[in-house]
Amino acid sequence: MKTALRIAWRYLFAKKKQNAINIVCVVTAAIICILSVMNGFSALVEDLFSQFDPELLIQRKEGASFHTSDSVFAQMLTLPEIEVYSETVVQTALIQTNDKQMPVIVKGCDDNFSELTQIDSLMTEGGFQLRQIIEDTLMHSSLSFERCVPGIGLATQLNVGSSHISAIQLYAPRRNGRINMLRPEESFVRETVFTTGVFAVNQTKYDDNYLLVSLPLARSLFQFQEDEVTAVELKLIAGSNIRRVRKQLQQLLGEEYVVKDRYEQQADFFKIMQIEKLLTALLLIFILLIAAFNIVGSLSMLMIDKQEDCKVLRTLGADNRMIKRIFLYEGWLISLLGAGIGLLIGISLCLLQQHFGLLKLGNGAEYIISSYPVRVEAMDLLLTAIAVSIIGWIAAAIPNMKNSYQ
Repeated sequence: MKTALRIAWRYLFAKKKQNAINIVCVVTAAIICILSVMNGFSALVEDLFSQFDPELLIQRKEGASFHTSDSVFAQMLTLPEIEVYSETVVQTALIQTNDKQMPVIVKGCDDNFSELTQIDSLMTEGGFQLRQIIEDTLMHSSLSFERCVPGIGLATQLNVGSSHISAIQLYAPRRNGRINMLRPEESFVRETVFTTGVFAVNQTKYDDNYLLVSLPLARSLFQFQEDEVTAVELKLIAGSNIRRVRKQLQQLLGEEYVVKDRYEQQADFFKIMQIEKLLTALLLIFILLIAAFNIVGSLSMLMIDKQEDCKVLRTLGADNRMIKRIFLYEGWLISLLGAGIGLLIGISLCLLQQHFGLLKLGNGAEYIISSYPVRVEAMDLLLTAIAVSIIGWIAAAIPNMKNSYQ
């Protein structure tokens, strides 16, 4: 075995072998780079969602709303991992201002919403304030003004902003009661708010559709009871095991409720990302299969070139099995060496891109990032190495199956 491996190593650096190694190396490096870029974009979007989405979201499995006066929610608050507990109401309403009207998703936020998310860092205009109270010292009274914070896309469509002084009207159909055909406006609940700022998550789902208001106003608009919500959002203490806490909460709440982490809250998006990554990996592996024909061709040419060497080896006592093993090891060395060098090149290129941003996105000002994001994952490296090795070994075995070396 050692003799066959040494002879294969001597044959490895012939010119035709170097071409095969180069091809395997380039394809392997390309797989690592492309998968790492896709991981980078996925991580970027994940970070954007994490600034607005809670770490854990509790919703009712069937039905839009539920009551937090249930004893299980009091038990839930005793868990030491929970840092912020926030109640929310999310429903669709009609917004009207500046002679424009359109449906929007109204999200009623608790007073601690800024502690739950990074909404303050998402503000592009004005500040995050959902209710303003002005004290009248002369009359010894206070006036309360309801505020709202639209997404940047919604604000653009409505032509509103922090300097917009006109009132915004919100309409929602009454939960109970029939539509009054003579006076249809009485079939709707109306609330008035004023814009205090604009937020941007850089995700169309939120920026173009969401309007943040105070939780009491949302309950009044949709005629919810004082303890009625559509979701409970949680932030955990830093370092907590999210999966373990999620499982613990699910067992506590029972089958009536569902507890979602950030991936499950954006399940559709992340599934699409995973499918795209899988299809890209399959396409690259198909290219690798084509590249494997170079290994088959190189070994076949080597077998023809080394016929005289085979005769000498046979004279020295080598049998057909040993000669086959030489060329089999030759193919394995080509695939392993090409995969190893390709992995090193791919990782190096990704690290250079990660630290120096060599490849830019446009002119750097049109996007939220200036260069292509990359994130190297150990599982991608392992699966790529396994795939390249298996394909290389199969390619090395094919010529040996068709030659008898007589």
